[in-house]
Amino acid sequence: MMKRALSRRPQHVSISEVDPMAQRLLRERLRTIRERMSEDLDAAMREDPAATSRFLVAISYQGVHAIWSHRVAHLIWTRTPALRPIARLMSQASRHWTGIEIHPGATIGRRFFIDHGMGVVIGETAIVGDDVLMYHQVTLGGRARGRFKRHPTVGDRVLLGAGAKVIGDITIGDDAKIGANALVVKDVAPGAVIVGIPSVVHSGDVIAMPPAGETTPPRSRRRSLPLGRVRSATARSPLHARQGSLPPRTGRVCDRVLTPRAGVRRRRRPADGPRRCRHGDGPPRRR
Repeated sequence: MMKRALSRRPQHVSISEVDPMAQRLLRERLRTIRERMSEDLDAAMREDPAATSRFLVAISYQGVHAIWSHRVAHLIWTRTPALRPIARLMSQASRHWTGIEIHPGATIGRRFFIDHGMGVVIGETAIVGDDVLMYHQVTLGGRARGRFKRHPTVGDRVLLGAGAKVIGDITIGDDAKIGANALVVKDVAPGAVIVGIPSVVHSGDVIAMPPAGETTPPRSRRRSLPLGRVRSATARSPLHARQGSLPPRTGRVCDRVLTPRAGVRRRRRPADGPRRCRHGDGPPRRR
């Protein structure tokens, strides 16, 4: 009996005795992991001018950490459905440490870089292409309930500005640029520049500098008026504006008595009687 029990003990297998095919697959897998991590570091160095070294990026950039954590959680999510709760817990732990929430079911391409990263949310069925640059507070969210494709698909080489909200099962074409705080709920053509709420196609670039000699954006220009014209424009009352022009100031008192508006607190009448309009023959002015 003792000899039979000893014969059933598991034998230690050395690495040299492992199947050569398994060794080759293991080496290829480790090489792929090393290449993907190197690509992520190179993308951070390329997209962030403040990055000074690959070592600094690897230890201090929360966007890179969130992507690496997601790749492990996504592998567990897709390969082992029984362990999906563990993948979900990994994503929540990454969210706690980095401020970036990426569902383990989301599909992320290569060389994806999240700059700053705080407040980023990527939904379960979202698909992100290669060489995508994303800034903080970007949301790739859904607007439907159900177990189907409800999150956006982002193409290759897309730029997502800070605070951009891309909602629904829509497609962002390759080389598109989404401006900061833009709300996108429709498909975007490849190479388009999208800005505004709701978003519209803009001719230009969301990161371009203003032309030479131009210091104020065209949309923020205001027509400058002389001081006298500004005062005369602000002196018009709503009732006078309806008639199109302000009546001349004749100094005469009109016969119409001012009546208080609904919901406005009544003021005490003067001792000499009700207030009257002194703007000539036009309608009374309300204060």
